[in-house]
Amino acid sequence: MTAWLTTGADWLLQAAVTFPDTIITKQVETEASWFQQVTTWASGLASVALLVLAVALVPAAWNFRKSYAKVSDMLDRIYGDINPLMRHASTIADNVDYISTSVRVDIQQVSQTVAMANQKLVASVAAAEERIKELNALLAVVQEEAESAFVSTASTLHGVRTGIHEAFEEEEPIDGRYIENGAEWEKPRPRVKPRDDFAG
Repeated sequence: MTAWLTTGADWLLQAAVTFPDTIITKQVETEASWFQQVTTWASGLASVALLVLAVALVPAAWNFRKSYAKVSDMLDRIYGDINPLMRHASTIADNVDYISTSVRVDIQQVSQTVAMANQKLVASVAAAEERIKELNALLAVVQEEAESAFVSTASTLHGVRTGIHEAFEEEEPIDGRYIENGAEWEKPRPRVKPRDDFAG
């Protein structure tokens, strides 16, 4: 390994010997343009402004931190005061919901009861109407039967009267009384106009 180091050192010495002189460079200063001068002044002013701003913002940030702590404490107190109210409001809302549901169910039951009563009333009215129709039919039949019985009774009585009258006319008077016409026996009949007179 030392052989390699000595070989490397020899090569470096040879390289140093080969350069005839040392090159020294010097930067030439050029005159600054007006844009570079303005940029330099603006950069300095910006640095000063940032420094002043930093000095002014540190107390403001400190005060903001204090204000934030106060606001946070106040919000915690408000939350502590409002939290029971919110729980009570939630309970009240639940109670109102329960009451409205109960009232809705009661109204539905009342509506169903009214509907059932209405159906029963309609059925009762229909049954009563049917019975009235049956009673009217019965009364019509009774009236027809009564009229028929009255007419048949009247015609039977008329026939009996006529028969008796005929029987007395053919008989010889026993008591000396002789009836020639049956005007005494018959009741006067009402005069009935023919139907042609009613047409006009």
